[in-house]
Amino acid sequence: MASSAKQPAHLKLERFGTVLRVTINNPRKKNALNRQAYKDVCDTLNAANRDDTVNVVVLTGTGDFYSSGNDISSIIAEDGPAEEKLAKGNAILRDMVRAFINFDKLLIGIVNGPAIGIAATTVLLCDVVYMVDTAYFYTPFSNLGLCAEGGSSYSFPLLMGRSKASEMLLLNHRMTAEEALRFGVVADVLKRDEIESKLWPRVLEYGTLPVGSIIATKKLLNRFQRDKLHEANDSETNMLSERWQTEEALEAIMKFMTRKSKL
Repeated sequence: MASSAKQPAHLKLERFGTVLRVTINNPRKKNALNRQAYKDVCDTLNAANRDDTVNVVVLTGTGDFYSSGNDISSIIAEDGPAEEKLAKGNAILRDMVRAFINFDKLLIGIVNGPAIGIAATTVLLCDVVYMVDTAYFYTPFSNLGLCAEGGSSYSFPLLMGRSKASEMLLLNHRMTAEEALRFGVVADVLKRDEIESKLWPRVLEYGTLPVGSIIATKKLLNRFQRDKLHEANDSETNMLSERWQTEEALEAIMKFMTRKSKL
């Protein structure tokens, strides 16, 4: 195993032969993603897609959380005019989601703990998702006065059916690991201590599969979906830009931040 010489601030990059493990590494904020982390994830996926020595990318998180999602406090703390910040943030978000959609090789998510908001929507763009039994998916967009993101307005109904997707995206439902397995959202559920002992050896074997075959079949699997995911991503980021500027969203976010500060 060899680690990358230069590590992004909130990502840990490790190489295991043809497998690149990308670990979200911001434990102080439950692996929340700020805009630099978005950009780093985007750049890492795009670089791995171009790198002939990488066959598989695995996404996971440090400690007990996969990721608590968008680091809203870092957005609020940013300097500059609100409209300029929104435009910049939306472009970074759009590009990161595009990197997931455009990834040609095998992309695996190992959800080692709660995956919230953008973390949940993007990990479910992976080809195969494994989940620990104590984890959950949570997309509280309406609680925040915002809207679906990460391609979820298209991918969630496709994965879990319209009614369950609406419960997730409109009604802030928390999907347990057992429920995710039952709905076919994840491939398998395992105990936390089984990640290294049982799952990781399998992942390393996946790295030895003929990558050209993986790319060819993935192209066939995605031939009807990629354009629709890009369309969903563009529509979502445009709508998100509008939602951020509404009084309803600002009030909901402030209420959320106040509640969070009391925890």
